[in-house]
Amino acid sequence: MYYAMVWGLMLVIPALSVIIEAARTGAPDLIWLVAKWFVFWGIGIRLLTAGAKQVAQPSFTARTIFRMDSPDAEKLVTEIGFGNVAIGLVSALSPAFPAFVIPMALTGGLFLGLAGIKHIGNSARTGEESAAMLTDLIIGVVGISSAIVLLVR
Repeated sequence: MYYAMVWGLMLVIPALSVIIEAARTGAPDLIWLVAKWFVFWGIGIRLLTAGAKQVAQPSFTARTIFRMDSPDAEKLVTEIGFGNVAIGLVSALSPAFPAFVIPMALTGGLFLGLAGIKHIGNSARTGEESAAMLTDLIIGVVGISSAIVLLVR
């Protein structure tokens, strides 16, 4: 279930959203659609759901992602969860507030890209951490590059 959720929110559903809106609107701005839907799904919904899980069940992330079994680790995971909820909520609101798309593409792209880079250094990572690493790197590249392209136009 974890893998389906991560890959679905980070790649499959955003790509389908881009395809559907592009087909529906005719001649769309493809970069804008990529930014819009990857911000909504890959950053917004992903971080909102991850953050809610981290706040409600910090031990899951502490144990399965970070392999830490200390109650002290749960305090840090809860705080990470608050940050994920905040970034996720603003990103999830971006279809209703288009002015949020570029700043959240950059913010979420940097956050997830840096998290993905940090995961690279862990040679003993779990399958879950590897999935998180790959999807974090993908969204990092998509978010940062789409924000830059849209800003320099």
